[in-house]
Amino acid sequence: MSIEEFIDNEVKSNDVVLFMKGTPQFPQCGFSGQVVQILDHLGVGYKGLNVLESAELRNGIKVYSNWPTIPQLYVKGEFVGGCDIVREMFQAGELQQLFSDKGVAVNAAA
Repeated sequence: MSIEEFIDNEVKSNDVVLFMKGTPQFPQCGFSGQVVQILDHLGVGYKGLNVLESAELRNGIKVYSNWPTIPQLYVKGEFVGGCDIVREMFQAGELQQLFSDKGVAVNAAA
């Protein structure tokens, strides 16, 4: 399986996927950490993939999305954006609406 096929499979077989530096339990960059905090605050279940474990994955996700930075958030197979976009969407209530529209459960208190 090529890296493109692996990424495509992860994005399409998980409702919410975060390509990040580090893990959800131990983010290894501030931007990845911010997105983890937002997703955890919303109570959204997601799969975190650590791009630091593989240069092939780190480079492959940038090619796959045509987006130069990490982290990258995908919801139901759709690329949402990186840290700044996710943070701005969250602050405006748009991220919560996106999850709702896509049928992804969020914590009602969020």
